[in-house]
Amino acid sequence: MAAPHDVPTAAQLVAAVREFLETDVLPEVEGRVRFHTRVAVNVLGMVEREIELGPSQAAAHADRLDRLGVADDAELAGAIREGRFEEDELLGVLTAAVRDKLRVANPPYAE
Repeated sequence: MAAPHDVPTAAQLVAAVREFLETDVLPEVEGRVRFHTRVAVNVLGMVEREIELGPSQAAAHADRLDRLGVADDAELAGAIREGRFEEDELLGVLTAAVRDKLRVANPPYAE
């Protein structure tokens, strides 16, 4: 939690709204509203996970980029296009980046 904010945290607020939609709203709606409620539940879950995991994932990603000698994803893409890296150099970095994204977007797919 970042000062000056008190509890509940942003993550706790998002979780409360997601749980409300999932337990109180979703069972009571049908059709288009049910579909959009499911989408909202999934989006809020992603936001929760990004709030929780984002800072450590960002630090790990920056470290991986630094070890490759690039400043950001755009520079990495350019270096890949230029053929500056061997495949084995990139495989671990790109796999870790994709797994981090999946841990936020759809955790079961990360494994």
